Amino acid sequence: MSEDRYDVVIVGSGPGGATMAWKLAQTGRRILLIERGDYLKRERENWDTREVFAKGRYQAEETWTSSSGETFRPGLHYFVGGNSKVYGAVLLRLRREDFDAVRHPGGTAPEWPVKYDVFEPYYQAAEELFQVRGRRGEDPTEPPSPKPYPHDPIRHEPRIQALSDAWAREGLHPFHLPMGGLLDQDETGAATPHSRLLRCDPFDGYPSLTNGKADAQVMCVDPALQTHPNLTLLKNAYVERLVTDASGRSVVGVETIVEGRAHTVRGDIVVVACGALSSALLFLRSADEHHPEGLANRSGQVGRNYMRHNNATVLAISRVPNPTEFQKTLGLNDFYHAHALSPANPFEFPLGHIQMVGKSDGMQIEAEGLPSALHWLPEKPFDWIARHSIDFWLTSEDLPRPENRIFYRDGRVHLDLAETNMDGHRALREMLRSICDKADIHPHLADRRLYLGRDTPIGGTAHQAGTLRFGEDPDTSVLDLDCRAHGIDNLYATDAGFFPSIGAVNPTLTIIANALRVADRIAERLGPA
Repeated sequence: MSEDRYDVVIVGSGPGGATMAWKLAQTGRRILLIERGDYLKRERENWDTREVFAKGRYQAEETWTSSSGETFRPGLHYFVGGNSKVYGAVLLRLRREDFDAVRHPGGTAPEWPVKYDVFEPYYQAAEELFQVRGRRGEDPTEPPSPKPYPHDPIRHEPRIQALSDAWAREGLHPFHLPMGGLLDQDETGAATPHSRLLRCDPFDGYPSLTNGKADAQVMCVDPALQTHPNLTLLKNAYVERLVTDASGRSVVGVETIVEGRAHTVRGDIVVVACGALSSALLFLRSADEHHPEGLANRSGQVGRNYMRHNNATVLAISRVPNPTEFQKTLGLNDFYHAHALSPANPFEFPLGHIQMVGKSDGMQIEAEGLPSALHWLPEKPFDWIARHSIDFWLTSEDLPRPENRIFYRDGRVHLDLAETNMDGHRALREMLRSICDKADIHPHLADRRLYLGRDTPIGGTAHQAGTLRFGEDPDTSVLDLDCRAHGIDNLYATDAGFFPSIGAVNPTLTIIANALRVADRIAERLGPA
C-alpha cells in the first residue's frame, strides 16, 4: 500500500469517529476512516448466550494488567462501529446539573467548561441521527428540550407495564427509555413485518443479527459510504503512532500497520476516536522529542482521570412469571440527584440511574452460577429462574482521580483503578431492593457479572471516559474546548476521553453530540471543498 494524503484522517469507527466521518463526508473533502478491526460477522453466534457472554466471542483478544497485578481481557470490541456493536443503545442526555460541579460523599465531580445549552442542539441532532425512540416529559430529571424525540417510544410489554404502574402508584416517575432500537411497531406494539428490530431477548450486550440496533456502523458508517464517495474506510488497520513535524506542533503522519506492513497516512487534520482508553494509549505511544511523555501531555493528564461508572447488572425474581421478550423499555431517575432535586431520594447526595436490561435466559443464569446466590429458591432449575427473572442495570457516578489511569509499563498495558463513590452505588442498590417489594418482586438481588465482560474488573471497560479531559488550561487538561490537543494545531479527539466528569447515564449520546459539535468547528476550518 502506497502513501496517501487526505484532508481529514479519523482513527476509530465507534460513535465518536463514525459520527465525525458521517458529518465531514458532507463537506466533499477527502476523508479517511481507519478501523482496527473488520465488520462484525453476522452469524448465528451473535445471539448465542454462551458464545457472547461466557466465552467472550467478540471481546478483544488482549491481556491487560490491573492495579492489583491481575491480568484480564478488557471489554473492548474491535469492529466497524466499535463498542456500539454490543452496547445497550440507551441514548440519554446528561442532566443539565451534570454540567455543574456535583458533590458526592467521596468528593466532587468537576464542572464542565462548556455547558448544557451549548450541547442541546447537538443532542437533538444526535437523537435524530440515531433515530431515538422516546417520550419527553415523563422523566422529571430530563434537561430542557424544545423538540420531541424523532420517534415514539418502544412500548412496554404487560409485565413491564405492570411494574411501571406499580411504581407510579408509589409516587415514583418511571419513564420509557430513549432507545436506539430500530423497532417499527404496529398498533399493539408488535414488530411490523419489515422492522429491523424484533421483540426478542438477544439485544442488550449482543450484536444485532438483524442490524436492528442503532449502532455507529448502521447509522453512520454504512450510510455515509453509500452516499459519499469522498469517504474511504480502511479496515483491519492498527494505528501504531502519530508523527509530528520538526516543531512538534502538527501531526504529519499516521503510522499504520496493515496486513503486517507499515504504511504512513497523511492528513491535514487528524481526529482520534478510538475510545477513551485506546486513544490515551495512542497519545502515549506517540511520544517524541517534543512530547517525551506523550502527545499533548504537558499537563501529565494523558491517560489519567479514568472513569467507567459504578455499574451493576442485577437479577430479581418476580412473584409472577415474566414472559417479556424485549425487556429494556423502562427507566427510573427518582434517585438520580440529591434529595433537594430528587425528593424520593432520602440522602443528601446523588444515587444514580436505574433501568431495565436485557432479560436473562437459563443458559446465562447457569453460566453466572446464580443459584448459589439464590439459596432461598432451593432446587429451582435455571429455566424456572429465567421465566421469573426481572433484570436491572444500575449506574452511579464515579469520580475522576489522577491515580485512576491507563499507561504502559515494560511494553504492557496497565489499568489502575480504585473504586470511588461506592456509598452512592450501594445506596442505589438498596433503594431498588426496597421498591421491588412494592411491584410484586422478591427483594433479593443477585449480580449478573458476565454482562460487563468476561474476566473484567469492576464495571468492565464499558462507559470508558475521562482520559483526555478538555479545558482551557493546558497545565490541567489535554484538549481545548473544541477538543483540539493543546499545543498541536491539527489533532482532535472525539470519544469520551474529553469528559471532565461522567454523570450517571450512558455516555454514548454525549459522545455523538460532541462529535457533531467538533465536526462543525473542523468543517469551518476546512472551508469549501
